[in-house]
Amino acid sequence: AIFTGVPDLKKVFEAAKIRRQNGQGTLLFVDEIHRFNKAQQDTLLPSVESGLIVLIGATTENPYFEVNQALVSRSRIFQLTGLTADDLREVVAHALRDPERGYGDRDVHLADDALTHLVDVANGDARALLNALELAVETTPPDESGAVRIDLAVAEESIQQRAVLYDKEGDAHFDAISAFIKSCRGSDPDAALYWLARMLHAGEDPRYMLRRLVILAAEDVGLADPDCLVRVNACAQAFDRVGLPEGRYHLAQATLVVALAPKSNSIMGFFKALKDVRDARTGEVPNHLKDGTRDKEGFGHGEGYQYPHAFKHHWVAQQYLPAGLHGHVYYAASTEGYEGAQAAELARRREAQIATVMATAEDSLARTTGPDEPALAAFSTRAQQGVGAALAAQRDALFAGADLQRNHVVLEVRARSGLLTFEALPQVPEGGVITWVAEPEAADGARYRAFLAGRLDGLPPLRRPTLIEGPLADAEVTLRAGAPDVQFDRVMGVRILDGDASALPGLLAALAPRLSPAGRLLWIEPIPREAQRLSALVAPEGLPDALVARWHATEAKIYGDPSDPRTAWGPETVVEAAAAVGLTARATPLVQTRPVTVTPQLLARWWDGEGGRPGYADRLAIAGLPVDDVQAIRAWSRGAWTRAEVPWASRFAVFDARHAAPPTQIPIQNR
Repeated sequence: AIFTGVPDLKKVFEAAKIRRQNGQGTLLFVDEIHRFNKAQQDTLLPSVESGLIVLIGATTENPYFEVNQALVSRSRIFQLTGLTADDLREVVAHALRDPERGYGDRDVHLADDALTHLVDVANGDARALLNALELAVETTPPDESGAVRIDLAVAEESIQQRAVLYDKEGDAHFDAISAFIKSCRGSDPDAALYWLARMLHAGEDPRYMLRRLVILAAEDVGLADPDCLVRVNACAQAFDRVGLPEGRYHLAQATLVVALAPKSNSIMGFFKALKDVRDARTGEVPNHLKDGTRDKEGFGHGEGYQYPHAFKHHWVAQQYLPAGLHGHVYYAASTEGYEGAQAAELARRREAQIATVMATAEDSLARTTGPDEPALAAFSTRAQQGVGAALAAQRDALFAGADLQRNHVVLEVRARSGLLTFEALPQVPEGGVITWVAEPEAADGARYRAFLAGRLDGLPPLRRPTLIEGPLADAEVTLRAGAPDVQFDRVMGVRILDGDASALPGLLAALAPRLSPAGRLLWIEPIPREAQRLSALVAPEGLPDALVARWHATEAKIYGDPSDPRTAWGPETVVEAAAAVGLTARATPLVQTRPVTVTPQLLARWWDGEGGRPGYADRLAIAGLPVDDVQAIRAWSRGAWTRAEVPWASRFAVFDARHAAPPTQIPIQNR
C-alpha cells in the first residue's frame, strides 16, 4: 500500500475480470493496508462485494481504527500474536543447523545468556531475531580455531529495541514515553500513572520504562532528594526478580517516587563543565592540588595544600579550579529539599573562595611574577589560603552585628568579590541588595563583573542584586543614577577606602541622607599607618643596636608621614568625618595574623617595589636613613628573612555609623 495507488488497483481489477472469464479466481494481498487513504480503500469495496477478488489485508495497526469500516464489516479479522520464547529458540536452532539458508556450514557458538537476551528483546518477532543473529555472526571475527563466539555484549549490540505502535489515538512510542517523562518531571502523579498504564497495556517493555525512571531520578530529581535514585533502582531490581504481572507494583511505585519527589536539575552543571573542557578551557592543575608523592622535593608539587579535615567544619577556603576558571559556577543548587538546605552554606563557601582569588590578585603578599619557581608557587598558595580565612572572618564579623531584617535594603560599597552581597541576599528576601563597583574599568571591576555574570545564572530575577558602577569620588552622581529614590537600611563594605581617605568626606556626605532613620553604615577598613612593620618580622640578631634604633625610628617616620594620604589618617579621621554629616561612628580594632613564607622573589619586590611604586629601600632612604644603613639592613634581611615563615599582622578597624538624631530629609521610598 505504500507504493500503490488507484491506477494500479484498476489494472488488478481488469486482470481479475479476464481471469474470471477463464474460470480463475483472484486473491489480492495488500500489505500495510492502513497506508491506503479513505478514497483508495473505497476503491476496493465494489470488487470485494462482487466477489471479483478475495482481499487479504495485513496491518500492524488496529484495523478497527485504521481501516475503512465498510471493509472491516465485510472481513474476518485474525489477530496474529508473537511467537513464544520456545518458538524463537527453535528458529535460532534451525538457523544455526541449516547449511543452505543458515549457518550450518560455519562453527557458530551462541552463549546461553546471549540467546536469552535476543529472544527477550525480539518479543515474539522472528524476523527481528534473525536479523540480529545475522548481524552478530557477520560482524564478529572468528577466533584462532575459526569459531564465531557470540557473547552477551555482542548480542546487546546486535538487536535493536522495537518501536511499539500504540492504540486508537495512534500515538507513537516516543510521544507516549515523552508524555510519561514530562508528567513525572512536572510532579503530576495522576498523569504519570496514566501514561504508565497506557504504555504497559500497549506492550511497552517494562525495563525500558524503568531505565527512563532511573535516568529521571538523577536528571530531574537529583540532589533535591538523593535517596530517590536509590529507591527507584531498588524497584528496578525488584522487577527483575519478580517480572510481570506482579512487577507492575514496582513499576508504579518507582513512577510515584519520581513524580512526588522534589525536583532539581542542578546535575546539568556537568554539561557546562564538559563544554569548557571541550572548548580547551582546561588550565593547569593548581600546584597545591598536584600529586606530591613523586615531585614534592623537585618541583614543590602538593605544597600548600590544606587538609580540610584539619579545619573547623572540615572546610577551608581553598581554590580547586585551574587559575583561568576561578569563579566559574557549574553547579547551581536548587532551593528544593535536601539540596535547598545545603544551598546557603555552599554559597557562603563559594563567596569566600572567589573573594580569596580577587583579594590576592591585588595583595602584594600573594602576587607572583617572573618565571615559575616551586617555592614561590607554594608561598602564593599559602598566602591565598590565609587571605580566604581572613576575609571569611571579616564577613562574619560584619554580619554578626548587622541585625538584618527581611525587608532591609543593603548597599555593598566598592564590591570586588560578592563576599557581602551574596551573604546578604538570602537574608533580605523582601528588600534587596545593591552592589556598587567603584572601579568598573579596573582589573578588579572586570573580574567582579565576570564573576557576577556566572553567579547570577542560578538566581531568579527577583533574587538578583542590582549592579551600579561609578567612582567613589562621584558618589552622589553614582547613587542618583544607579539607585534613585532608594533608602538604605544597611551600607556595608570591606576596604571601601582602599588605604586612601581622600574620598571619605564626599562619600559620607552622599550616603548619610540615604540612610534610613534606623540605618547603619558597617564596614571594615585596614589602617595603613598601623600596617605590619618589616623590622618586626624577625628579631634583628646580628645588627648593631644603634642601627636597629635608627631603622625603627625611620619606619615610624614612614608610617606617620602626614603628607602621605595613605598614612595621614586613622580611625579617628573616620569618626570625625561621620560626625560632620550627622552620623555617630564607633571604631573597633581588629587584628588578623597569618603566616607568610618569605621567598627571594617576594623579598626583592619588597625592597625594590613594582609597577612604578617605590620599594622599601626607597622609602627608607627618602625618610632619611643613610644609604649604608639601608644596604646593611638589606644584606642582613637576605639571610634572616629568606625562606623564613613569619607572622604577618594586619590591623583593621570595624566601623559602625548611624544617625546621631533623626535626620531631616525628604522621605525616599524603597523600591
